[in-house]
Amino acid sequence: MATTTSTPSKLSVIGAGAVGSSLAYASLIRGSAEEIALYDLDGKKADAEVRDLCHGTQFTPSSGVIGGGNIEVVKDSDVVIITAGAKQRPGQTRLDLAATNVNILKSLMPQLLEQAPDALYVLVTNPCDVLTVVAQKISGLPTSRVFSTGTMLDTSRLRFAIAQVARLSPAHVHATIMGEHGDSEFPVWSSAKITSIPIRDWVDSTGKRMFDETLLAQLSDEAMHAAYTVIEGKGATNYAIGLTGARLTEALLSSKRAVFPLSSVLNGWHDLYDVALSVPSLVSSKGIERVLDVPLDAQEITMLRRSAATLKESLKALGF
Repeated sequence: MATTTSTPSKLSVIGAGAVGSSLAYASLIRGSAEEIALYDLDGKKADAEVRDLCHGTQFTPSSGVIGGGNIEVVKDSDVVIITAGAKQRPGQTRLDLAATNVNILKSLMPQLLEQAPDALYVLVTNPCDVLTVVAQKISGLPTSRVFSTGTMLDTSRLRFAIAQVARLSPAHVHATIMGEHGDSEFPVWSSAKITSIPIRDWVDSTGKRMFDETLLAQLSDEAMHAAYTVIEGKGATNYAIGLTGARLTEALLSSKRAVFPLSSVLNGWHDLYDVALSVPSLVSSKGIERVLDVPLDAQEITMLRRSAATLKESLKALGF
C-alpha cells in the first residue's frame, strides 16, 4: 500500500527581540506549528535564542526550531509573523517611528516573498495598522493574506479586566475592541455580554447592576493603556502578544474557522477604503475569509470613522 506524506506546518517569526522570542516560545510550548523558524539580522542573537528553545523540545509538542541570520530559514513557511522593527526612542514621534519601520518593511517584504510566496503574513510591528497597508501595497498580495494582530491583544486585555470585576473566567466574557491599535481604539459596549447577558444588565449577588458608564469608561481606559503600564515597569510587552500570535497561528493553520478582531485593508466595509483597522474577522488557513458586519450604535460608528481618519492622516503623511 502506498504511503502519503504531508509537509509539516511551518511558522516563521521575523525578529528575535523580546516579542519575537516570546512568540516563538509560546508557539513551541503550545504546539502551534510543527516547525518554527526564527530569523533576525543579528544572526548571533537569533542562533542563541534558537539553541535555548531547542534545548527544551523534549518537553514540547512542536518538533523543532531553526533559525539564524540567513533569510532562507523562512523558506516555504505557511505563516510569517513580522515583529522586527525599530523601537520608539525618547523624543521620537509615532510618525517618525512609522517612517523608520516603513523603510525596514520595504527592504524586508520582497525578501520574505521570495522565500515564502504562499504564506500568510501577519504584522505585529507597530504601528501595525499603518504597516499593514504598506505591506499589502508592497507585496501586491490579496488583503486576505496580509493583516495584523491589531486589537486582538487589546480585546484580551479588556476581557480580562471585565472578568476580574465580575469574578469569573474571561472565557465567559464577550466584548471586542475595534479600530486602531492605538489611542483611537474603542470598545463595542453595545453588543458586549457576559455569557448571554448584556454587560450593562449584569448584576451582583444583591441584584445591583455592576457595570455603569463610569466603570465601563475606566475599563476601556485600562485596556487601552495597559501596555504603557507594563512598559513602564519592565521595558516591553512580550508575553501576552507572544500568546496572541501563537493562538492566531493555530487558527491560520486550521481548516476550522475562528473570529478575531484583526486589522486588514478594508475595501468598502462601512464605506472605508484603503485603510487598515481592526474589525471582527473570520479567519482560517485561507487567511481572512471576510470581515463581519457587526452591529454598531451611532456613537460607535462615529468612533470607527474617527479612528479611520486618524490612520488615514498617518498614511498620507507617509506617502501612502
